Amino acid sequence: MRGALTVLLRNGLFFADGHFWENLCVRLENGRVTAMGEGLAPLDGEAVIDLQGDFVLPGFVDAHIHAFRGHDTMQGEDAIRQMARELYQEGVAAFLPTTMSASVEDTRRVIAAVRRVMDTPEQHAARGLGAHMEAPFLSPEKAGAQRKEFFLHPSWEAFLDLTDGNIQAVRVITMAPELSGAEAFIRKAAENGIHVSIGHTAATDEQVHQAADWGATRVTHTYNAQTPFTHRAPGVPGAALTDDRLFAEFIGDGVHLHDDAVKVLLRCKGACKAVAITDSMEAAGLPDGEYALGGQAVTVRGHEARLHDGTLAGSVLLMRQAFQNLMARYGQTPEKAVRICTENPARSIGASGFGTICVGAGAPLTRWGKDFAWKGILG
Repeated sequence: MRGALTVLLRNGLFFADGHFWENLCVRLENGRVTAMGEGLAPLDGEAVIDLQGDFVLPGFVDAHIHAFRGHDTMQGEDAIRQMARELYQEGVAAFLPTTMSASVEDTRRVIAAVRRVMDTPEQHAARGLGAHMEAPFLSPEKAGAQRKEFFLHPSWEAFLDLTDGNIQAVRVITMAPELSGAEAFIRKAAENGIHVSIGHTAATDEQVHQAADWGATRVTHTYNAQTPFTHRAPGVPGAALTDDRLFAEFIGDGVHLHDDAVKVLLRCKGACKAVAITDSMEAAGLPDGEYALGGQAVTVRGHEARLHDGTLAGSVLLMRQAFQNLMARYGQTPEKAVRICTENPARSIGASGFGTICVGAGAPLTRWGKDFAWKGILG
């Protein structure tokens, strides 16, 4: 039985501690790394995979994803579980099911569903590490694809109402820090271990720095749905790029951002604070066509998902495509690209045991051939 559940990986280039290592062997047992080292001998009956010099990366961590292959977080538990199973096959080890603005009743229902998935995770599936609530404490001026009729001013009482007191199910909340009540809410959220991400906001540069003083640690899809960078009013991006306390999400799909905007972000945040996300909606992994996001009709053509008024409505990006884009489109070294898609997202949400290959880390690992061509998952 033991041999059937364990596999020894050898002759690969394993990414660990910021580098690719030639002489490592890695043992996977029941979906976790249980041993690493040079010259590990196979156990009796253990399967051995000769990787023939392929690259091996940690599983991806997607801290901002709404939906995948027709399954949307807002649909509830069954959809989130299906997302977890299918994301695993795409090399995602952990994710945050991300909400849209909705009624109190619908938000409560989804948060409860996320908690059930956290408490009883699927086997051979990406781990749901809690909800990313991308609503409702947002600015109507920067609503994007979020429905403004459900927006609220931030308060701890409103948050408790929205979650039905189930705050342990929330890992990240995106909010606009210029709204009345923001300081008290950010301080309280930080005290309770919830990561506050600045987004869908008309905040000034100064207000973003102030939010970091209060305890905010992240910026949601930097540049998108926020005040722009100009030379006298650098806005949310200006603070995001210069404040070392802030992790900066970005959507590297070639649609949401000009290539140079991504390159500026990567130069400023480096391989420590840049966080690749997908922000994917239900058409990710599916053909072009008509879809939905947060109850709104979305048309997908090529790599673009838009509301009928032309507003971008999430993406159809996969994390493995984001990783490849970092190298091919944005000029990052493989080492930096790996960290931006694995370690940094995990660190930005306080998720230990993910985003790295180490004893205790969860599967899947991902396998890549020459020129980082995708070859599938291991584990």
